Amino acid sequence: MSGWDKWYTNAMKLIFLGPPGAGKGTLAAKAVDSLKVPHISTGNIFRAAITAQSVLGRRVKAIIDSGKLVDDETTIALVRDRLARDDAQRGYILDGFPRTIAQAEALAGFSPVDRVVNFDLSDAAVLERLGGRRTCRNCGANFHVLFGRPKQEGICDSCGGELYIRNDDREEAVAKRLEVYREQTAPLIGYYREKGLLVDVDAGPASDTVLGNFRKSLGIAG
Repeated sequence: MSGWDKWYTNAMKLIFLGPPGAGKGTLAAKAVDSLKVPHISTGNIFRAAITAQSVLGRRVKAIIDSGKLVDDETTIALVRDRLARDDAQRGYILDGFPRTIAQAEALAGFSPVDRVVNFDLSDAAVLERLGGRRTCRNCGANFHVLFGRPKQEGICDSCGGELYIRNDDREEAVAKRLEVYREQTAPLIGYYREKGLLVDVDAGPASDTVLGNFRKSLGIAG
């Protein structure tokens, strides 16, 4: 039995931390394909709750519609409900939760995690990755001026739609997102490092290399 298969048999409960542009979503998709555990993001939890029109979902919709951030109590309740489902009993990858020490402490009370993976990426690299992204207005496909150029400048390869720079990918917006992320995440990194749960992984290389380093950092053989 390989190290990966052994780990699959004893699946772990993981948190993924990392700044915007670190590629957590891509890495999580590759990891769950082998581990057969769910990738759980707070964004997806919120959308599912709103669609289901549950009591919590209606509360979330009202908060979001008012332009406010979803409070800790509501977020924790939604995550607790999601992690109680059968597919998350063997393990999961949490993305976007916890965001505060209060959320981390609540999570420890109902579903203690095994490892917290911090995908580290410099601010300069984040600005390069997100600032170069181009999105199709029609189908939403993403391209990049350096890493994934379209065949025809400004035109989507998939549907022929116009490519544009999203407002949240503009330099000033990315800088603000980074500022907020660093403020929110620095305490969490310290919190989990002190508990001996944090694993740092360089998110700078290509995604396959980062995935390999992630596996090595957790003692998973190739």
